[in-house]
Amino acid sequence: MPLHHAVLALLAAEPAHGYALKGSFEQAVGEQWGGLNIGHLYQILDRLARDGLIESQRQPQAVKPDRLVHRLTPAGREELDRWLNEPSVRTRGYRDDFFLKVMAAAQAGDPAMLAAVLRHQRVHLLTELRSLADARAAASGAPLVELLVTAAELHIRADLGVVDAAEHALTPDALAALRIPFSPAATPSTRSNPA
Repeated sequence: MPLHHAVLALLAAEPAHGYALKGSFEQAVGEQWGGLNIGHLYQILDRLARDGLIESQRQPQAVKPDRLVHRLTPAGREELDRWLNEPSVRTRGYRDDFFLKVMAAAQAGDPAMLAAVLRHQRVHLLTELRSLADARAAASGAPLVELLVTAAELHIRADLGVVDAAEHALTPDALAALRIPFSPAATPSTRSNPA
C-alpha cells in the first residue's frame, strides 16, 4: 500500500486536511508520479481512520464547510516505521506487456513482425527519455523529484537493454525454433483409445 504509507509519512510531518495532503504529495513527487486523485485520497484517509492509523478532527470554517484535519496516531507512526524499515519487494514479479508482445511476435516466427515490435518500443522509450530530460530541467532544485526522474531514466535505459537483448537473442533461427505450428482440434477418431 505505498500510497497509504505516503499519506502516513505526510501526516507524520504535520496534521493536514485532504486538499493540503494532495498538494503536499504532488509537490513532493512532482509530475513524474502523476496526480493524486482527491477521491482516491479520501478513500485512503477513510481506510487509515478505520484501521486506527489516523484520527480526524472537524474544524469549522467561517465561509466554507467544515474541514477534517487528519493526524497520525501512535499506531500510524508504528506502521509507518515498520514500512520504512522493510525492503521494497516487487509484488507483480516480472510481468510486462512489452514482453508479452515480444513473445507473441516470436511465437509467430515472423522476423519482420518482431522487428516492428522492437522498433516501436525503442522509439517509444527514446521519446520517454527525451521527455525526462525536460522533466529534469523543470525539477531543478527539487531533490526528490530529481531522484524520481533519475529512477525513471534508469528504468527506461534498462528497458532499452531488453530491446537490445531481444534483437540479439531472437535471431531468425531462434524464431524458427520457437514457432508454434498450427494443430487442428483433435477429431473424435484421434481421441479414441488405440486398438
